[in-house]
Amino acid sequence: MPALTERGARRGRDQGAGPSDRDRASGSAARDEELVRSLYAEHADGLLLFVLRLTGGDRQRAEDVVQETLLRAWRHARELTTSGHTSVRPWLVAVARRIVIDGYRSRKARPPETDDAPLATVATADQTDRVLQLLVLTDALRSLSAAHREVVVETYFRGRTVQEAAEVLGVPVGTVKSRVYYALRALRLALEEQGVTA
Repeated sequence: MPALTERGARRGRDQGAGPSDRDRASGSAARDEELVRSLYAEHADGLLLFVLRLTGGDRQRAEDVVQETLLRAWRHARELTTSGHTSVRPWLVAVARRIVIDGYRSRKARPPETDDAPLATVATADQTDRVLQLLVLTDALRSLSAAHREVVVETYFRGRTVQEAAEVLGVPVGTVKSRVYYALRALRLALEEQGVTA
């Protein structure tokens, strides 16, 4: 039975028994829009001048603040019309002032933005040749046998003496000396094949 009653009430609204929610909402939206238009016509110029002083003459920022203020007025249109105040200008000025202050505080909280253009003029050493040399040397080292590569890495790249290299590799000192000799010869040939000359 309650469902029939609800259906009947709905039918009565649809047949014009009273204003529907949609009609009330569209009437309310029209009143809100009219309020914002009147606020803009009456207060926008004065508000812009006020905000220009607050923003130090930054017209673009001031226009953004006025637009945000009027948008907030539109969002609070019901409260503004039912508050009973004779003028809404004090409310608009207070909101605009708060928006400017909030913007100032948020800019202070962020690190300053910098331009990277000066970095383009800073002279830096070109590392391309060094990288290419390392690539060529790496390829040449790969062409050596594992035993020869180990000896070259220990003596030349890690800076160990023949004695220290022999201890690390666990081979006699004489073996390290002969492997270094043959490894350097093979390395020189591999580099020459790649076009590297001394």
